Amino acid sequence: MKLILIEDEKKEQDKFKKLAEKMNDVTFVKITNSTEEGIKCLKENDIDGVILDLELNSGTGNGFEFLEKLKIMKLSKIPKIVVTTNVYSDSVYDYLHQNKVDFIFYKKQENYNVENVINTLLLLNNYTNTASTELDLIGIASHLQGRKYLFDAITYLLSEEGENSQVSINQYLLSKHKRPTSTINRAMQNAIVRAWRVTAIEDLEKLYTAHINYNTGVPTPVEFIYYYVDKTKKEI
Repeated sequence: MKLILIEDEKKEQDKFKKLAEKMNDVTFVKITNSTEEGIKCLKENDIDGVILDLELNSGTGNGFEFLEKLKIMKLSKIPKIVVTTNVYSDSVYDYLHQNKVDFIFYKKQENYNVENVINTLLLLNNYTNTASTELDLIGIASHLQGRKYLFDAITYLLSEEGENSQVSINQYLLSKHKRPTSTINRAMQNAIVRAWRVTAIEDLEKLYTAHINYNTGVPTPVEFIYYYVDKTKKEI
């Protein structure tokens, strides 16, 4: 993965740099304490992931500024975003989830270290690519709103945050998308029903091997999500 690190603590920068030097699958294209430099690097390079310190007390700009600028950039590929922060606030975390942040590390938590940050990015990248391919194969078209909800639910449950959290799928999607749960569930079900209508039955039987209720003929969103969570874990 090609990464950008935006971090104002020199010791943290050095830890990430030394770890990356020992790994074959990670390289830092840019290490900086400036959001402006981070944005510039993102525009000029094909970046897979960004490690973003939310507060740059010894740098220029801040994580919020970076995310706001990222929203208006027309990138062909959106990088994975992992935020590291000393801030612990529900309102801040809600904002981050709404602005394409894939994972949040609270720096004061017991298991925080640079290895976990890097490994989470690698895992997210692998899971995301696999889950996206699986949805394509089964006929869940990328332009469907229901696809976005299904994909977010799958990748949430695959993440360490989703595995360890008491927050349900519905609660997570409601917090992230600010849409009624009924609207989200209906969109997901419509996307699934459409796939079962347009994809050849022979392909469906190969791609989706879980039991399906005979009366409905299609899986529910929850059944579908958990099937692909398990399938993705087995394939990584």
